[in-house]
Amino acid sequence: MARMAAGTPGTPGTPRVLRAMNDRAALDLLLEHGPLSRTRIGKLTGLSKPTASQLLARLEAAGLVVATGTTAGRPGPNAQLYAVNPTAAHVAGLDVTAERIRAAVADITGKVAGEFELPTPGRRAQGTVEQVLQAVDGATKAAGVLRGDLHRIVIGTPGAFDPSTGRLRYASHLPGWHSPALLEELAAALPVPLEYDNDVNLAAVAEQRLGAARDHEDFVLLWNEGGIGAAIVLGGRLHRGWTGGAGEVGFMPVPGTPLVRHVAKANAGGFQELAGCNAVLRFARELGLPEPQGSLADAAAALVSEAARAEDGPYAELLHRFATGLAVGLASLVTVLDPELIVLSGGVVAAGGENLRALVQTELAELAVPRPRLVLGTVQEHPVLCGALQSALATTRDEVFDTSR
Repeated sequence: MARMAAGTPGTPGTPRVLRAMNDRAALDLLLEHGPLSRTRIGKLTGLSKPTASQLLARLEAAGLVVATGTTAGRPGPNAQLYAVNPTAAHVAGLDVTAERIRAAVADITGKVAGEFELPTPGRRAQGTVEQVLQAVDGATKAAGVLRGDLHRIVIGTPGAFDPSTGRLRYASHLPGWHSPALLEELAAALPVPLEYDNDVNLAAVAEQRLGAARDHEDFVLLWNEGGIGAAIVLGGRLHRGWTGGAGEVGFMPVPGTPLVRHVAKANAGGFQELAGCNAVLRFARELGLPEPQGSLADAAAALVSEAARAEDGPYAELLHRFATGLAVGLASLVTVLDPELIVLSGGVVAAGGENLRALVQTELAELAVPRPRLVLGTVQEHPVLCGALQSALATTRDEVFDTSR
């Protein structure tokens, strides 16, 4: 590989690269702390006042920061405050299920500027591209921007798009998303960078950036809502697997369930039958408990919520059975991965709260040698959509905040 000539833009150690590093450090501080004065930025970055002034002038000229007001209530003259310019870029995230597409647009600071939800009932396999466009346009309209103003879109779906074929795998229940030409059609209809990821992976991104897994390099997120899934983060990075199927633990054979072959075609079996929504409802029937109304996930969450408040009786027994089922599946995961942390997420698990978490922790300690700490997810509102936005923002900020070019 040919070496860069000395002084070439992008060469490590050149003034341009050092300025770009300082620029990015200042922008990250503004994102973390909000509006800051020149003096405060200088102290946090270790830059002199003249250098901090030059940096802010450079970023303001590039449209990356804006003056937002002045300090008040302190001795001496008021200092000018600066913040990241929210209009420097916009991104969109989509959370796709068989029942609806939820979309949101965020500005470069991460503030959600607009949301839209498109119901997609039934099993109609046509019109997927049109539905995506409608969801994106609904969110951009709510945000007051145009489709062309977006810098990136991240779409979260059940299953995963196989990188070798471009086809969706492990999600036979999602009609309209299995066409071999779908990704090309979406790319043609949306002339902005598009990325796709598994919905549970994106929930893990949300917890890693904003929630219970912050500052953790190795963790597993166990998701239990419409189905069971897991996200695996090793060394700070998501492990997606060769076909994108890492974490499809709902199909994982576990003790206590019949051995089901061709589980991907049957979309059943294994861990899902031991601790999924259907298992919670089966426990309720076996214990003579009334079945709540609503979807499978809503009914299971309602039962678990009631059980988490019970001190004894059939509801308390339901919670113990559910906790044991979760611990059995987790034992297989932690025995292989030995993660530092397990984050329990998804509506059905969240409904059990701290009582369920404590029971699973106790059961897991008896079933596996590794002893990871179990915590509840803290990103409660639309975690998949939140993760899609965070994923889009991370890449977009790397591009937009790069002042070395």
